[in-house]
Amino acid sequence: MSNSKISLHGVIPPIVTPLNKDGSVDVSSLRRLVDFQIGAGVNALFALGTGGEGPYLTGHNRDTTLNVVVEQAAGRVPVLAGISDVGTARSLEHLAAAEAAGADAVVATPPFYGEVTQAEIAEHYNRLHAATSLPLIAYDIPSKVHAKLAPETTSALAHDGVIAAVKDSSGDEDGFRSVIELTADVMGFAVITGSDQIADAAFLQGAKGMIVGLGNVDPHGFVRLYEACTSRDWARAHSEQTRLRALRRVTAVAAGRISSFSATIAGFKSAMVIRNVIANNDVQPPLLPLLDNERRLVADLLKAAELGPAFDAPVATVPAA
Repeated sequence: MSNSKISLHGVIPPIVTPLNKDGSVDVSSLRRLVDFQIGAGVNALFALGTGGEGPYLTGHNRDTTLNVVVEQAAGRVPVLAGISDVGTARSLEHLAAAEAAGADAVVATPPFYGEVTQAEIAEHYNRLHAATSLPLIAYDIPSKVHAKLAPETTSALAHDGVIAAVKDSSGDEDGFRSVIELTADVMGFAVITGSDQIADAAFLQGAKGMIVGLGNVDPHGFVRLYEACTSRDWARAHSEQTRLRALRRVTAVAAGRISSFSATIAGFKSAMVIRNVIANNDVQPPLLPLLDNERRLVADLLKAAELGPAFDAPVATVPAA
């Protein structure tokens, strides 16, 4: 049987981790971010994921982030915690921390750094599942971990009740559809898209939810998109998706100068500073922030998307203890 105890669906932003200049977690900004997301009507929050720079954070900053998110969410929406790491033993440590913090589910990529086979990937998830009663969500993102979670492996894990859902950020459209078809008979199993660019198409195929980084910047837009998809108003969904695709260019303003990963996270954070959601656009080294001229381009894109400040005044920073 599956260990799923929550309904995994809808808009689930992988929230960024606001940082202070000294590298500590900006607790005040993080609390405001949680309230901003919940106020927009999102269905859950995902902390310590790719968008949250989870693998880069120190153990102390990971603990601080997750504890603050769970505390501030206060049961209003489920909190998913990223536990991805290079091997099973390290992921199990993160899993224990997630349970202690009160997370509602955990999310894990396949192991990385050393190459792994599908048998080793399955072993990884089986061991994580055996160690917890929390719902376990597999995360397919081969561009970052250099291992593809095969549709057949996903299906087997779903049918065995090992995983409650899968987040697909593979970019493999045929594989995505295969997972939906192969798991259609698994009661409660959720296939979740990681694409904020073609989420409407994912829902048309049968996706249950979306974990989308751009949701940090415009959660209201993604809630509208989800509502249009669930009501099968595909014309309205297409229109909202087109607007969000244009906004996604905030992740490309520094393309070529820094890595796409740095450009994406820094683009999100810069947009959120402009919208008065967080105080600083700092990222975790070795990632690099945007330059002044690039931040001006982000401001132009926000204006084109008709997105102004979400709060009347900037947030005051409060360092973590």
